[in-house]
Amino acid sequence: MLDTKYHVWTHVTSGESIVRTTSYSLPIHLHDHIEVVQPTTTFARLKSVKTTIHSFDKGSGQIVAQTNTPIVSASGISVDPSCNTTITVTCLKELYNASGVVPSATINNSFGITGYLDQFANFQDLQSFYALEVPEAVNTSFTVVSVAGGLNNQTLSEAGTEADLDVEFGFGLTFPINGTFYTTAGSPPFIPDLVTPEDDNEPYLTWLDFILAQDDIPLVITTSYADDEQTVPESFAKRACAGFAQLGARGVTLTFGSGDGGVGDGDSDPATQICITNDGTNRTQFLPLFPASCPYITSVGGTVNIPEIAVDFSGGGFSNYFARPSYQDAAVAAFFEDHFPNGTYAGLFNPNGRAIPDVSAQADRFLVVIAGEQGLIGGTSAATPTFASFVALLNDARLKAGLPSLGFLNPLFYSTAISGFNDITEGNNPGCGTEGFNATIGWDPVTGLGTPDFGKLLSLVVTS
Repeated sequence: MLDTKYHVWTHVTSGESIVRTTSYSLPIHLHDHIEVVQPTTTFARLKSVKTTIHSFDKGSGQIVAQTNTPIVSASGISVDPSCNTTITVTCLKELYNASGVVPSATINNSFGITGYLDQFANFQDLQSFYALEVPEAVNTSFTVVSVAGGLNNQTLSEAGTEADLDVEFGFGLTFPINGTFYTTAGSPPFIPDLVTPEDDNEPYLTWLDFILAQDDIPLVITTSYADDEQTVPESFAKRACAGFAQLGARGVTLTFGSGDGGVGDGDSDPATQICITNDGTNRTQFLPLFPASCPYITSVGGTVNIPEIAVDFSGGGFSNYFARPSYQDAAVAAFFEDHFPNGTYAGLFNPNGRAIPDVSAQADRFLVVIAGEQGLIGGTSAATPTFASFVALLNDARLKAGLPSLGFLNPLFYSTAISGFNDITEGNNPGCGTEGFNATIGWDPVTGLGTPDFGKLLSLVVTS
């Protein structure tokens, strides 16, 4: 149908191989019926390393308190003072009102983490992390599922910073719930911009084609990868978003990081910012991320400190591809009416777009083990598996009560469960030559609805 021939192409230096064609055609009468054709003529590098990690300070992982006085969280819970300098599994459970919660290993609950090429989840690092933070989980592991030839190299020096962070905190917080790591190879269509000049986007359709064909799918799946929305062809983004919606309809919760560039590139200086459109108009514009901009997933922003404030790199803003869904109308309208002077940042963002993020969680100073070394790491890559883990714990309680999994969360969160969040009202997310948006009372494009209060959410979702 494409009037073409495909060949295997091998890079002479790296030895990496991909299947591509140099030209193809599609009958014009089919154009309105086909969203995307891939792979075709894009010869991008195979390595995919665009994650939402903001920083990694290797060798700095020491649990030290600056005071002996317990800190009181927004939930009114006492938190160990060391949690203001180092975040551990115990810190997160204390902070979000889930201390003592132990899920069941016998009910049909499950937790999934996605990984993409060159991000390998290391078993040895996980055991070291468990010995440090979750000793009861030592000698347990997770299932690895390869998608489209994805690998999970166990050479210690090849341990992926992103993948290790995800499995350590994701599986550490949810132990002993069954865990699965999906490692997916491939490279998608791509439109470069100044922030992302080379293709390091993720092949979401490849993963979706695989996962949607499965009978058994984890009830919560978290993804810490994200791309500038404008670098993703709109047809590809909308096809992927429709796939995410299908998973939600099957009772699967999907969380994605909102990004680590504030409203774009993280640069508040107008002279050096690089938030430029890639459509030929070369306009300055805020840069929302995809898949965070898809209205059928839950986008997770970041906080720091106790009491919590917005972390300054927390991605937030408004989609240029997807209209604002009705479940956000009241919350976003209140933000514009009460906290955002009319005309501010005019032309820099789409006020009618899907608003980002939905929720948030701690996003800095996470104590991890990477390639055999302890260190502190930050980014919405840390916040995303954290939030997803608490959803898995909520599912555990619902399943025990004979209720179905939560599935697509957002309509619930923006309505009857809105009281289950700690509102974050301090901080901002600079970028694109501006100070970005401010965290405010109610929903805001820095921390969303806020951070979870597990105890409150538990009572809301088990009785609803």
